[in-house]
Amino acid sequence: MKIAMTGSTGRVGSRLLLRLREQGHDVRVLAGRLEDARAVEELVDGVDAVVHAAAALRTSADFEGVNVHGTRALAEAAAKVPLFVHMSTNLVYPKGLGRPAVETDPTDPDSADGDYPRTKALGEQAVLATRPAAVLRLGFVYGEGDPHLEESLRWASAWPGHRRLHLVHHEDVAQGVLKVLEAGADGIFNIADDSPATAVELLLLNGLPPGEAVQREFDPWHGIVSTERVQRELGFRPRYPSALSAAVSGAL
Repeated sequence: MKIAMTGSTGRVGSRLLLRLREQGHDVRVLAGRLEDARAVEELVDGVDAVVHAAAALRTSADFEGVNVHGTRALAEAAAKVPLFVHMSTNLVYPKGLGRPAVETDPTDPDSADGDYPRTKALGEQAVLATRPAAVLRLGFVYGEGDPHLEESLRWASAWPGHRRLHLVHHEDVAQGVLKVLEAGADGIFNIADDSPATAVELLLLNGLPPGEAVQREFDPWHGIVSTERVQRELGFRPRYPSALSAAVSGAL
């Protein structure tokens, strides 16, 4: 399959690119920026699928420009491409559901989580208003030396020990993308492991002892999703069902 891909130098995209090519796909990467209309048109010309992994994530980034306007421009340029896979985040779901989030829930990110989930939700809307697409809402991505897991301590170290974070290993991100491409699927799919990690487990995975218990109210279901749809419809099964299993396998 001929695939056009954005974000190939990022933490998610660089690892995904290698796996797509290992599976025999002919992957063309964006030679420029999403704001460059000519580069985007050349990227999507004659391909079978687009995998949009580019995203503004850091505090100094142009969230609106990349996650919303750039995403819309890419979707418009790829209007005639058969498949479009848009990488998003499970942080687009609202608090207060009282259960794991499912794909039919509305997007209403918590303002405390900042511009990233807010603009990713808007980016999803821009894509889906433009063309059919598969939207993959990822858990917190980690593994293979990615510093995400270590960076989680910036906030998880201040969490109550039993608060959980839903994770997904890079290998399972790629599995989700490949399942969608193989099935030619459209729609929204949550991609995450089977066992969200607690704050205590995040500390232990980073080689640190658990901190003192913090008593603080929080939503125990915020950021926790159901993966029933992707498992039922596409046969997704996490290669690493938990961060512990990844650690035991030497895949952190």
